[in-house]
Amino acid sequence: MRQTWRWFGPKDQVSVDDMLQAGVEGLVSALHHIPTGAVWTPEAISQRQRDIAFMRDGAPSGLSWDVVESLPVSEDIKKQRGAWRAHIANYKRSLHNLRDAGIEVVCYNFMPVLDWTRTDLAYRLSSGATCMRFDLIDFAAFDIHILQRRGAVEDFPDTVTGQAADRFAAMNDAARTTLARNVVFGLPGAAEHFTLEDVRVHLAEYAVIPEQQLRAHLVDFLSEVAPVAQELGLRLCCHPDDPPFPLLGLPRVMSTEADYVHVMEAVDLPANGITLCSGSLGVRADNDLPGMMDRLGDRVHFLHLRNVTREGKALMSSFHEAAHLGGDTDMVALIAAVLRQEAKRRAARRADHSIPMRPDHGQDILDDLHRRAQPGYPAIGRLKGLAELRGIMTALSHPIANAGG
Repeated sequence: MRQTWRWFGPKDQVSVDDMLQAGVEGLVSALHHIPTGAVWTPEAISQRQRDIAFMRDGAPSGLSWDVVESLPVSEDIKKQRGAWRAHIANYKRSLHNLRDAGIEVVCYNFMPVLDWTRTDLAYRLSSGATCMRFDLIDFAAFDIHILQRRGAVEDFPDTVTGQAADRFAAMNDAARTTLARNVVFGLPGAAEHFTLEDVRVHLAEYAVIPEQQLRAHLVDFLSEVAPVAQELGLRLCCHPDDPPFPLLGLPRVMSTEADYVHVMEAVDLPANGITLCSGSLGVRADNDLPGMMDRLGDRVHFLHLRNVTREGKALMSSFHEAAHLGGDTDMVALIAAVLRQEAKRRAARRADHSIPMRPDHGQDILDDLHRRAQPGYPAIGRLKGLAELRGIMTALSHPIANAGG
């Protein structure tokens, strides 16, 4: 498993120097300043590679840009409206430019409107650490009373709508503004920042796009770009929905193992692959993550390793970001499955036998609480997570473990 680290560019509060001290082997980054749908030019790609290649004092870092996360798919492509054909052409050109720069792994997602949804970006735990959290009652208060989405009330149980009304009534204007900002935060560092009115416009357009149609649009997109990636020797990997259940009346098409099987079979090319995110998929108790890795591992091109604690038993429930070894996902079993897959790849002499992984998200601890890095991407919290994951990898790979001694 190749140990990587997500970096949002020169403005990231966690520097290349910091990442080197964490012992990472490569970087995961994106050109967030380029508008979605536009071409990633060779010049822009090369500049990011130079940003990664040097420390603050000008010394070589020895690090490379290993994974793109994300080369975003535009809303026009997802809805097949407006400039969607031009955006697909631009996407293909960006793939060519990335391959010319030596980058082989490209992560993307097909979530409508918002890349991920949380109601609290700094939820305080009993330890004093903070983490990101999705509170179902807060979200219902946002959906019903702040966004005022038509039909929102029908999407929640009566007990939730009642509590949401009480929660909203108890909020002052500042609390309501903070909740709205948190929900529409989207992808950190992205070029686009949605307003509530932007969200309403997109929701109205998605109202006529059912789940089956959105899934067909994903297959259409992959039918165009996956053959290009295959020819170039690239590996595309789709990130799951986050959270993996319907929100805001929007369709969800990458939330379960069955969703991935459908898309992998519809465009059956090795380049059409999976970003297995244990945090996103782990929000659903019915997602068997070690089993998914065993069954679908041949097409897993990238790993996000993080953990969540589910706070309810229903499909749509509150949850929060746990310590990497402390949530509801059995991380030891999952990493064991990853190592089994890598052994199969080495035996088959696959060039991609080492799957890039990154410690995804992390709790803000110690100096993180004052650094104000991107929500979910602290320095020390992720360093702690990487150390824990590295320990599992090392122990499971040790000859003593393999010998059963």
